[in-house]
Amino acid sequence: MGKPGATGLTRIIHAARYSMQGFKAGYKHEAAIRQELLLGIVLTILAFPVSDSVVELILLIVMPWLTFTVEILNSAIEAVVDRFGDEYHELSGRAKDLGSAAVFVMLCLTGFTWFAILVA
Repeated sequence: MGKPGATGLTRIIHAARYSMQGFKAGYKHEAAIRQELLLGIVLTILAFPVSDSVVELILLIVMPWLTFTVEILNSAIEAVVDRFGDEYHELSGRAKDLGSAAVFVMLCLTGFTWFAILVA
């Protein structure tokens, strides 16, 4: 059974409001989110003159925004871990390191995609 709450259009409006709050909090508190947002905007603009096909255009636009999305998730993980205190715990460190690794993988894939399309 689902949790009680708003349904239909009201639920969608509430969800959109929560998402906007997340974007605002991320932008305000996380430098990495601001940097990757800027990267996403710049690479999206550059994708149009660089791409030779619709597939290339889609790849060049989607990859930095997927990276941005993973950074949002990484920041969420870090916020939850930090909420429980400043003392070091192996599992907390592992969670943060794994989130960071996911962002690194996405940055590498984005760089590889751009490199491969520019060189091809």
